[in-house]
Amino acid sequence: MQIFDAANLSDDDFNHILEFLREGGEIGFPTDTAYGLGADASNESAVRRIFEIKGRPERKPILLLVDSLVMAARIARMSKLARTLARRLWPGPLTMVLPAMSVVSETLTAGTGGIGVRWPDAPFASRLVGAFGKPVTATSANLSGMPAAASADEVRTQLEGQLEMLVDGGTLPAPGGSTVLDFTQKPPALLREGPVSFQRLSELLGGKIRRSVDPE
Repeated sequence: MQIFDAANLSDDDFNHILEFLREGGEIGFPTDTAYGLGADASNESAVRRIFEIKGRPERKPILLLVDSLVMAARIARMSKLARTLARRLWPGPLTMVLPAMSVVSETLTAGTGGIGVRWPDAPFASRLVGAFGKPVTATSANLSGMPAAASADEVRTQLEGQLEMLVDGGTLPAPGGSTVLDFTQKPPALLREGPVSFQRLSELLGGKIRRSVDPE
C-alpha cells in the first residue's frame, strides 16, 4: 500500500494520486467526517471495486463528493429548498440525498433513483475533487458493518491488502458520519443525525422536515 502524508504532499505526489484515480484506481483519504474510499464515480468498474473492497452489499448506495453547487447539479436535481440549504451549510458535514440525473450509474444509487451528495469541508478532499473535475466516491473506508475509520491506521488495519493507495490526514478531530437528509421524500426526511442537528435543519427549512429511521 502506498501511503502519502496529506500535510506534506508534493505536487508530484498529488498528480500521481490524480492519475491513479483517472486510471480507475481507488484510494483511502480523509474527509470532514471520516476516511473515505475514493474512486472516479463515472468509472463503473472502479465503483464496483469499491463494493468488493468493503464487502458492501450492492443494495446499499454510495455517496459522492462535489466541490460546488454547479458540480452537484450535474449529477442530481436540486429543488429550491435543497439549494437554499446547500448555500447555508455547504461545504460541511451534510449529505443530501437527491433525485439522481440519468448520468449517474444505478450501481451508485443501488436502484433507488437517489444519490447522496456532499461538498466536504476538508482541505485534501476539496482539493482532490476540484482538481479531478468531477464527483468522487466517498463511502467510508472500512469493512461493511465495521465502525467508520477516524485515522489512516484504522484504514490500514481493516483494508490492508485490499487498497493500493492511502492518504494519511492524521486522526480526524470529530470523527463520525455526516448528517443525512433525504430530499427524495416530501417533506425531506432526516435519515441520520450527525454534526448538523435536526433542530438546526428545522430552523433553516422552516419546519419542513421530518425524522425517519435509517434502515441500516
